[in-house]
Amino acid sequence: MQTNRLPTGGRIDRQQPLKFTFNGKSYDAYHGDTLASALLANGINLVGRSFKYHRPRGIISSGAEEPNAIIQIGRGATTEPNQKATQIELYDGLQAEVDKGWPSLSFDIAIINDWFSRLLSAGFYYKTFMYPANFWNIYESFIRKASGIGKAPTEKDPDTYSHHNIHCDVLVVGAGPSGLMAAKTAAESGARVIVADEQNEFGGSLLFSKELIDGKPCQEWVAEQTAALNGYREVTCLPRSTVFGYYDYNFLTILERCTNHLGECVSGRDRQRLWRVRAKKVILAQGAFERPLVFCNNDRPGIMLASAVSNYINRYSVLPGKRAVIFTNNDSAYQTALDLNAAGVEALTIIDCRAENLSSDLVKRVNAVGIDIRYKSLITNVKGSSHVKAVEVAMFDETENIVINSEKSLIFCDLIAVSGGWSSSIHLHSQAGGSSIWDEKRCCFIPGDSKQENISIGACNGTWNLKDCFSEAIKAGQSSADYCGFITKTINIPETEPLNTNPIHPLWRVPYRKAPEHLPKQFVDYQNDTSVADIHLAVREGFNNIEHVKRYTALGFGTDQGKLGNINGMAILAEKLDKSISEVGTTTFRPAYTPVSFGACAGEDIGSLYDPVRKTALHDWHLERGSPFEVVGQWLRPWYFPNSTVHKSLAIWSRPWPSISLINETLDQAVHRECLATRNSVGLMDASTLGKIDVRGPDALRFLEKIYTHNISSMDINKCAYGIILGEDGMIKDDGVITRLGPQHFYLTTTTGGAASVFSWLEQWLQTEWTDLKVYLTSMTDQLSTIAVAGPKSRKVLEKLDCDIDLASKSFPFMTMKSGLLMGIPIQIFRVSFSGELAYEINVDSNHASQIWELLIEVGEEFNIVPYGTESMHVLRAEKGFIIVGQDTDGSVTPLDLGMGWLLSNKKDFLGKRSLSRSDCQRKNRKQLVGLLTLDTKTIIPEGAQLVSLETVNGSYVSYGHVTSSYFSPILGHPIALGLFQNGHSSHGREVVAITSDDKKIEAKITSPVFYDQKGERQNA
Repeated sequence: MQTNRLPTGGRIDRQQPLKFTFNGKSYDAYHGDTLASALLANGINLVGRSFKYHRPRGIISSGAEEPNAIIQIGRGATTEPNQKATQIELYDGLQAEVDKGWPSLSFDIAIINDWFSRLLSAGFYYKTFMYPANFWNIYESFIRKASGIGKAPTEKDPDTYSHHNIHCDVLVVGAGPSGLMAAKTAAESGARVIVADEQNEFGGSLLFSKELIDGKPCQEWVAEQTAALNGYREVTCLPRSTVFGYYDYNFLTILERCTNHLGECVSGRDRQRLWRVRAKKVILAQGAFERPLVFCNNDRPGIMLASAVSNYINRYSVLPGKRAVIFTNNDSAYQTALDLNAAGVEALTIIDCRAENLSSDLVKRVNAVGIDIRYKSLITNVKGSSHVKAVEVAMFDETENIVINSEKSLIFCDLIAVSGGWSSSIHLHSQAGGSSIWDEKRCCFIPGDSKQENISIGACNGTWNLKDCFSEAIKAGQSSADYCGFITKTINIPETEPLNTNPIHPLWRVPYRKAPEHLPKQFVDYQNDTSVADIHLAVREGFNNIEHVKRYTALGFGTDQGKLGNINGMAILAEKLDKSISEVGTTTFRPAYTPVSFGACAGEDIGSLYDPVRKTALHDWHLERGSPFEVVGQWLRPWYFPNSTVHKSLAIWSRPWPSISLINETLDQAVHRECLATRNSVGLMDASTLGKIDVRGPDALRFLEKIYTHNISSMDINKCAYGIILGEDGMIKDDGVITRLGPQHFYLTTTTGGAASVFSWLEQWLQTEWTDLKVYLTSMTDQLSTIAVAGPKSRKVLEKLDCDIDLASKSFPFMTMKSGLLMGIPIQIFRVSFSGELAYEINVDSNHASQIWELLIEVGEEFNIVPYGTESMHVLRAEKGFIIVGQDTDGSVTPLDLGMGWLLSNKKDFLGKRSLSRSDCQRKNRKQLVGLLTLDTKTIIPEGAQLVSLETVNGSYVSYGHVTSSYFSPILGHPIALGLFQNGHSSHGREVVAITSDDKKIEAKITSPVFYDQKGERQNA
């Protein structure tokens, strides 16, 4: 039934037959097949439709560079979209589908796009789908349907994934001839070696080669080297593993497909594993990609890379066609001719654009078996639509670089093997920051200077000769082992057959006399339907940078990332611009080298443990009182304390947070009560989640002067100050209180959400920019708990306890700190306030926090003490006009916008200061912090509402700002809000309209952001 399967040969196991389905129809294959080889063996040539024109497409390659055979694998929860048929190992029962073509793959009505392709040239989407803007949702549904890019599963993935961290001395990327030789050399020294290759078995191109190594078939040599590597204790061999990312400091990521080839869940085994590798030295042996040639209708099914044809014949025992034509500009395709001839093709012709040169050993072998060679010839066009039927051949004037149209002939065939030369795989070298150099002789980019500890060898270094590859590999293995401190051994270069070759002729496209737009399409990027005409159009429309042309034409986009088409595209662009290819340059290669599944990125399925749940030392007390919790970062903070009894068994908090039906109070009622109690008597708040950082060292003062905007040096010992931190762009990054504990000893607080990021920010500057400063940072966030006692009677509550600190205002003024004992427990009390009331923040060892809290509750009963949560805290601070970074700021707000110019020292430099002098930061119409009062004194403005003027412009409102915080103020008896408004500081008294998301309009007046106790008398009491 497998019409194209050869009767013998290959590396498939004919004793293990398999069945699979493609688009619902069942087919036969063997263990060892890829989906691509199985499809070709069964005579299936049509495997997809092109993205834009919906032209029929067939398999063109045999590896990661495949642009056409993009398949949906499996069904239900385990389905995987956008898989390359060339990289899918076949297993029994595999289900493959192509989500392209309507009503079917073979008959696609969208082929009409090809008929009207003049309307769908490069950039048409930028011009067509812009207007009207509200039609985009309609456009999008059709575009997504037409693209056929696959469907993601909607059910929970039943498979497991994992992340593994590993260090090694030498990481070898690629296990072809160069990689195997380099790995063996390094392993001989005793170095820890990891060798990874994306194929299911090591060997690379040797798996289908006919060459002899040390006088034996190269496959035997591969088996010996692989066995030897597996025998070394310090060597880790990773087949089915793609090194897809190369990052700073020789950190690389590897995707290992552990059980993908089994097609089922395997108990106790991961489907995929993500290796995170830190290597001292990296050897890149990724090989090279064969390039297609560019001619009219060069995308038809039946046109394949010459090396892929050899691979399918020799490795998979599949003959992709009976009557073959080879079109080449180099000698490597002559080996494919020999392979086709040995496989028994009915007819075979070589079309070579070069002049006859009998010095090549491969040419001699081809002549010896009588294969027809037509020199100085080109394929100018292909006949057939759903499959190749014939080719037009014309003579080529190499000197004038033109086609001689008068001598065209027609050759009937069902297979065209093309070879336009080879492109070194420099992707990982480029990701690592290395440069690339255009090599005129080899017609490809090769690795230039390396920015990290790596070396490229073999074909990915532009070395095509096998003996030279072995020589480079041995030197790389020895130098890498020596770099890691190991004594290297002498390794003999394996014996190989000498091979003389003729030089390549750079043929980037068949040189027609007509302009590309007047010819049948000549494709450069198959997946995105990018043609020669598109590149020419991009130049005419003003795009002359390769990165711009890439984005305008989609050259190099998609799953193959330009592995086939980029070099041809760059050369065609260079020709059109009358520049050299080195002047045009190459595009930027970024991770991932090939697509990576979301499951592998996510790693272990750890459910609720994915993100840590952080609880304060007082969490159990809050839980017993029935407080709902607000998640701030990772912290659970009590939201409010309902005046009702909720049994502890009902308050089981796990994500997602369940809602508990409270008996007496609603959120608004509880917040109303908590706020009034704090304003009129005393409130108690758990503020333990604030970030706390201890800073000390000989240069602590110098360091903090650079970080904070105010003058730190003017602060006395045990004095506190409000401080802000800016980013390099001059925007508010975080805020908090800074306390000077000694001449070179400081204590910082940050916002809850900013605790980790601020600590990292400080460490970054110490470790990368100011490495000469001797400063030591210690996070105290978990070690210390903070209890805020706020309200006019807070002093009286503390005085009821045994405290050796004089709390009187004269001896303990606002914004100072004192250390002492409270009920015999060491504490620090900071007289700071985020409520605007007389307040004391008690810092105590978290082990004693619960004891102190309960003592305060007990003695505070006399004053009707009330615990309050984060919602009441928000209301209290908003009444005073105190901001919350991240809510009242959004990364575009400067201290001047908030009216905090008084915090900016003009006597020193600090991070972000120079950015504040930019014209954009100085313009008068910047959005600035304001207060807002609704005119009806009843309506609460929703946060996020847009602030517009009363007048309309062309019938529409113009937004001048938005609401950042909005609450009902119990002490004032009416709603209040904070917002950002253009030129807000000069707009007090101005009336505006707040427009909500449901188009409700609320009239309001701009005021000062300080609504309560504007002189600050209460906090200084």
